[in-house]
Parts: sequence; C-alpha cells; structure tokens
Amino acid sequence: MDTPPLDLEPAARRITAQLDAVDDAALGAATPCPGVTVGALLAHVEGLALAFRDAARKDLGATTDNAPSVESGVLEPGWRTTLPAALDEMVAAWRSPDAWEGMTRAGSVDLPGQVAGMVALNELVLHGWDLAKATGQPFDAEDAHLHNSLALLAELGDNPPATAPFGPPVPVAENAPLLDRAVARGGRRPDWRPEG
Repeated sequence: MDTPPLDLEPAARRITAQLDAVDDAALGAATPCPGVTVGALLAHVEGLALAFRDAARKDLGATTDNAPSVESGVLEPGWRTTLPAALDEMVAAWRSPDAWEGMTRAGSVDLPGQVAGMVALNELVLHGWDLAKATGQPFDAEDAHLHNSLALLAELGDNPPATAPFGPPVPVAENAPLLDRAVARGGRRPDWRPEG
C-alpha cells in the first residue's frame, strides 16, 4: 500500500474548527449522546485521538488498552490547545501506510489496522456531528467518510451488543440524505435538537 485508503484530516479539521464556537458555558450542554455533555464529549474525543494515534503507530499500552469513557470523561484545563494537537497527531499517524497494515489494538480490542483506521474515522465523523448539533453549528462530511461509517456500523447489525460503542440504529427513510443515514446507523436521531 503506497497511500492510505482514507484521509482522516477533513474530519479532524472539522472538529477543530468547531471549537472556536464552544464557550465555557456550553460545556455543560446536552449532546445527541444521552447523558453526555459537550465537555464530556470533548474529553472523549481527545482520549480517542490519543488512543487511535498510538494504535496507528502500533505503540500499544495504556492509551490503547482502555476504551475512553464517553459519559464520565473529564475535560482537562488547556483542552483548547491539547485537543487540536491530539487530533493533528492522530491524522499524521494514520497518514503512514504502515498504520493500515497488520494488527493493532484500540479500546482493548485487537483488530486489523485497516479496521482500526475505519473505526477512527467513524469516531471523528459521528462525534463531529454530535458536537455540531449540540452547539448549533452546521455540519457536512465527505461522501467517502459517510460511506465508511455506514459500512462499518452495518456490520454491528440492527441489535448491536451492549458492549458496542453505539446504540441501535434509528429508523430513517431509505432515500434519506447520506448524512442522516450514517448518523442514524450510529444510533442518533438526525432531527435531534438541543432542548430549550
């Protein structure tokens, strides 16, 4: 493999661009993930960025042996600097063709590098959408990235195990926009809006 099959940069850059609109008052706001605040979501994104950076590098250890918690994530001081840096490092690590080869580990699960890269991209797409919805920002994604999410999440079936990182799919029309179908497959309601 001379070039990686998917480039994570657009999805990561989209999250970083959204951070400017997230003031401290928004950190306690709800997200489309039940029971998860914006602050907890951002903490989760930083944790997964570090975990998948190390998974790409095959640098297995503390970051790859535990799944970053979504509900109980604690956003550390300095996150406005450390989160974009972690996303940049994740993107750079997955630019290496070696990241997509062989086996690696993420969230304490051993998996092929190519699958880990697909999971990493899916995390960025869905959580980018979560953040945009929670903070009232527009969101779009590349068709290739949305097709990646649909293909990956379809493998979980309509009744994913309790240990799966996403809830059961939300029904949407077969002719719904690609973005709506992808987020619905990830257990989100495409029409979700913040309360109040």
